[in-house]
Amino acid sequence: MGKTSKDKTISSLSAEMPKAEEDFQLLVIRLSAMGDVAMTVPVLQRLVKTYPRLKITVLTKPFFHPIFEEVPGVTIVSAEVNTKHKGIFGLWKLARELQSLRLHAVADLHNVLRTKILRFFFFFFGIKSAVIDKGRAEKKELTKLHPKNIQPLKTTHQRYAKVFAELGLPIDLNVSVEVKKHPIPQFIKEKLTQPRKWIGIAPFAAHKAKMYPLSKMEEVIAKLDAENKYDILLFGGGKHEEAQLNKLASNYKNVISMVGKLTFKEELQTVSNLDVMLSMDSGNGHLAAMFGIPVITVWGATHPFAGFAPFQQPKENQLLPDLEKYPLLPTSIYGNKHVEGYEEVMQSISPTEILNRIEEVL
Repeated sequence: MGKTSKDKTISSLSAEMPKAEEDFQLLVIRLSAMGDVAMTVPVLQRLVKTYPRLKITVLTKPFFHPIFEEVPGVTIVSAEVNTKHKGIFGLWKLARELQSLRLHAVADLHNVLRTKILRFFFFFFGIKSAVIDKGRAEKKELTKLHPKNIQPLKTTHQRYAKVFAELGLPIDLNVSVEVKKHPIPQFIKEKLTQPRKWIGIAPFAAHKAKMYPLSKMEEVIAKLDAENKYDILLFGGGKHEEAQLNKLASNYKNVISMVGKLTFKEELQTVSNLDVMLSMDSGNGHLAAMFGIPVITVWGATHPFAGFAPFQQPKENQLLPDLEKYPLLPTSIYGNKHVEGYEEVMQSISPTEILNRIEEVL
C-alpha cells in the first residue's frame, strides 16, 4: 500500500515523540487469551514508567479488564466482539469509536484477523500502526522433529516491546517496576487465618500434553499438606475443573480450591499475596508473574525456549522432562500436537523434583 499524505512513517513518528509525549495517544490491542494478555502487563508497566505522560488506551475483551487495571493510568476499552462489534460492520463501528480518541498510533500485540481488519481501517484514517511478529517460521523450526536444533527464541515480552520500539517508544524490560500486593478478599481472610506461607497451584492446562498428571500432582499436594506449615490454594476454571479441585481439596486439611469462590478480580488480589505459584505452561503462571511472585512451571510437550516462560523467572524454576529420554522435545508450541511415544513425557518429572524446587524458593 502507498502512503497517504496523513500517513506518517515510523521514523517521523519516532522523531516527534519526545517533544509531544503528553499529547501522544497510543492504542494498544490485545483481545485474548489470558496468558498472552497477562504477558502484556509487565511490558506496559515499563512503557508507562519510561513515558509517564504518554496517553495509553488498551482495547481488550471485557473479562480481561482486571488484568489491565494493574497498569497505572491506562484507559481500558471493551471490544464487544460477540455483540455490537461482531463482524466487519461491527469492527468498522469500533474503529470509528476509537478514531474519536484522536489516536496517533496503534500497537497491535495480537495480529489476528480482527486486528488486521482494524489496522486496515486505521490506515484508511491515516493512523500509523505496528504489529507483533509472532515468529511462526522459527517456532515451526523449533518443534520440527528432524533435524532437532533447540535454540531460545525471542520471548513474547520481547516481541511486545519490539512493537513499541517500532513506534518510537523503546523500553528496557529490565527496568525495575514496583508491584504492590492487593488487599486480601474477605473469603480468603475467613478461610486462612494463620500467618503461613501461601502456595498457589494451578494443575490444569488447555491441552493434555501440557498438564502434569493429576495423580502425581496430588502426591505433591499431599506432601505439602502433611508438613502442616503451608496453605495450599488451588486455581482453575470451569465446572469440570471446579468439581475436580473441590474433591481434591476435601481430602486435605490445608488445601482450599479457589474455583467458583471468587470473582476474577478477587482471584487476582489473592494471587498477588502468594509466596509461590506452581503452574503448567498456562495463564495462571503469567498472572502470578505480573505481581513478581516466584513462579515454578512444569513443562511437557512445550518448551520455555518458544518464548512463553513467565516474566523474569529464573531457568531453575522451569522444570522440564527428561530430554535424554525424549530428545525430540519440544514437539509443540501450544501443546495441541501429539507425537507417538511422547504421550507420557511429564511422567519423567518426579514429585520430589517439584517439592525440592518449592522448598528452595520458599
